[in-house]
Amino acid sequence: MTVDPRLSINQATIKYADLATALKVTADAGVQSIGLWREPVNEVGLDTAAKMLADSGLRFSTHCRGGFFTLPEGPERRASLDDNRRAIDETAALAAAGAAGSTAVLVLVAGGLPEGSRDLIGARSRVHDALTELAPYAQDAGVTLAIEPLHPMFGSDRCVVSTLGQALDLAADFDPSVVGAAVDTFHIWWDPQVYEQIARAGREGRISTYQVCDWKTPLPADVLLSRHYMGDGVIDFASLTRAVVETGYDRDIEVEIFNADIWADAPESVVARTAEAFAATVSPHLP
Repeated sequence: MTVDPRLSINQATIKYADLATALKVTADAGVQSIGLWREPVNEVGLDTAAKMLADSGLRFSTHCRGGFFTLPEGPERRASLDDNRRAIDETAALAAAGAAGSTAVLVLVAGGLPEGSRDLIGARSRVHDALTELAPYAQDAGVTLAIEPLHPMFGSDRCVVSTLGQALDLAADFDPSVVGAAVDTFHIWWDPQVYEQIARAGREGRISTYQVCDWKTPLPADVLLSRHYMGDGVIDFASLTRAVVETGYDRDIEVEIFNADIWADAPESVVARTAEAFAATVSPHLP
């Protein structure tokens, strides 16, 4: 099978593979691009990780993740912002090390409600404040901050930004090259305004990354691990992919799956199955 050249394996899909293994199985499968996570990169050190990526010949599609901006002012918030600056530096270095066509995109998960808080409006306001503080640093580094809206079931503990429209509203005060949005099918497929907001994101030049996986019920006890291979659930990848393509988005498309059973499988098998699912559900709708 010929692997679609736009497929990127997000490292979370093969979570238990270390960086060396993730790079090898991705390249060996004929996949041309990978999205990395900070923890495996930091295990080996940024300089080593950048060299490993360069040696692999793979493009770099995104770095995951920054964010968690909802804490009130204080030492913990300062520490979080400092950590995001390190994540921006990592993104820039890895994008420079990747093959031609790599993109310097740092995916941001906004953060949930602070412990004991019910102030959702205040939490979202603090996300904007954090972007205001970090945007100049990201711009200097040549990095795009991609706000990722998460499904509303994660609103309390993980992400107070629940729709693509909310993400675009937060991004509106910043240059599109500096602050954009992640379009992830798992999180936005349900939104009655999803097509309108994808078109808006395209007009505003803010689609920083397109990520795909499927939704299937019943959800497991840990809803974080409820993602599936494309085609195993209910998401309409045809219409969503066409909507993204119609905006002019022409970069890599990541598959990001959190699923305990998939994580338990051999990484080379997961990458092969991912490529097959992508070919069946996403590739037919790409130019």
